Parts: sequence; C-alpha cells; structure tokens
Amino acid sequence: MSAETPVLDTLADITAASADHNSLGPRELMLARIAALIAVDAPPASYLANAGAAVDSGITADDLQGVMIAVAPVVGTARVVSAGGKILRALGLAITVADSELSDDGDLDTGQ
Repeated sequence: MSAETPVLDTLADITAASADHNSLGPRELMLARIAALIAVDAPPASYLANAGAAVDSGITADDLQGVMIAVAPVVGTARVVSAGGKILRALGLAITVADSELSDDGDLDTGQ
C-alpha cells in the first residue's frame, strides 16, 4: 500500500477481493456493479473507477442502457437520468485525462 494513496489503494484491495471471492463472471460482476452504482446515485468518479474493468469485461453502451432500463422500475427515473449524466461526465473525465497524458508525453501535438 502506498503512503501517498491509502484510500485508493484500499478501494483497489476491496475491489480485488470482491472479484476473487465471487461466483459471477467478470461481465456479470461489472453489470451488477453498474446497477449498484445507479441505485446509490454514485458520483462520476465511481463510474470512472469502474470503467476500465467494465471495458475489459466486454461491457458495451448497449449493456449500460440495458442495465439502466432494468433498474428503472426499482430505483426510479430520477436515479436513471442522474446516472446517465454522471456516466457521461465520467467519460468526459476519462477523455480529458487521456488527452492530458498524450500532451504530456508529446505524442499528440495539435499545434493550437
């Protein structure tokens, strides 16, 4: 565990333990996590924290829509609409970070 990021390290450990002790496959596990994020009205950073694992497990935009439709009757339309906006913000954060990393590495020079 790093002295610089103890909270993030703890969250990574909890996530790894959850995956290790679960009978669900990676895809099903991520679908369940996305449903839970929607249910608790998670912030964009929570979606971002799970984005890599979701992509790695094969989750698609259609899957996200399917989960949102599936949980809507249980969590309500306001939570689903909120989740949609937060997922979009998380994607925007991911793009900003990726662009920043490319600029810092000098791999992408737009000349502007």
